[in-house]
Amino acid sequence: MTGNQGEKNRRRLQGKVISTARQKTVTVLVERREAHPLYGKYVTKSRKFHAHCEDPNVALNDVVEIVESRPISKTKSWVVSRIVTKAGLV
Repeated sequence: MTGNQGEKNRRRLQGKVISTARQKTVTVLVERREAHPLYGKYVTKSRKFHAHCEDPNVALNDVVEIVESRPISKTKSWVVSRIVTKAGLV
């Protein structure tokens, strides 16, 4: 058998950390640009996700990548996989 059979194709999203108030949980705002079906104008749509985060280095306004996982709690089924950009380095 070739390939990693235990690794599933999981959804990956990038977003900005907007809250670190809870222990081991961050709130990530994911924005996407989508064309309006009738007018063709680009509209920014956003959604917030709660993600599990063991890393204490994740801070407000960091851009992170989150990966879908099994449900961890009632509202949390995403895990922070890596920090894409730190907040002060923009």
